[in-house]
Amino acid sequence: MAIDKDTARRVAHLARIEVAETDLGPLAAELSAILGFMEQLAEVDVAGVEPMTSVTPMKLKWRADEVTAGGQRDAVLANAPDARSGFFAVPKVVE
Repeated sequence: MAIDKDTARRVAHLARIEVAETDLGPLAAELSAILGFMEQLAEVDVAGVEPMTSVTPMKLKWRADEVTAGGQRDAVLANAPDARSGFFAVPKVVE
């Protein structure tokens, strides 16, 4: 897909980027090159390729899924700048 100057101008306007009239030609060429590369990537056969989360093989660390009673209220509230009666205290916002 080829991008012309008018399309480049519209993209710049939508992106709220000020582009000089003399720079619209090179911008259109660069956007066309990006779209061409995306079209090349779309042609690659990726059937059977597992998605990866890292370039090194890693296993996710799992923890036991256990129900607990909590009981860490004091530890959590210790991080609060202001805690009263077992709750976080926040400044009044609505008058």
